[in-house]
Amino acid sequence: MALEDWRRNPAAWHATWSILYEFLRITTHPRVLRKPWRISQAWGFVQALLASPGLDILVETERHVAVAEQVLAEVPQLGANILHDTHIAILMREHGIKWIYTRDTDFHRFPFLEVVDPLTA
Repeated sequence: MALEDWRRNPAAWHATWSILYEFLRITTHPRVLRKPWRISQAWGFVQALLASPGLDILVETERHVAVAEQVLAEVPQLGANILHDTHIAILMREHGIKWIYTRDTDFHRFPFLEVVDPLTA
């Protein structure tokens, strides 16, 4: 979906389970938030997201290994902490998703993704 199409139809959006778990980690972490959420509050928010009719959870397909091998060969110097983002990028490529709204500049490493800063879009 092109950026212009998304702006016209924002109901279609994607996430991964790793993104949802990262949300749980951040929102319940006392070093991140002055008043961290209780896990029940954070999970309630995730449940509301999962109930959204426009949300699609990306999962690995039978093509995952081949796509992962391709990305790991194309993008040099991947390793360590960037592998969490690499998994998300691989899933996006696997599902033909080219746009990611994020402030995480590490996604600029993946030339097949168009990174959009949500605060400046």
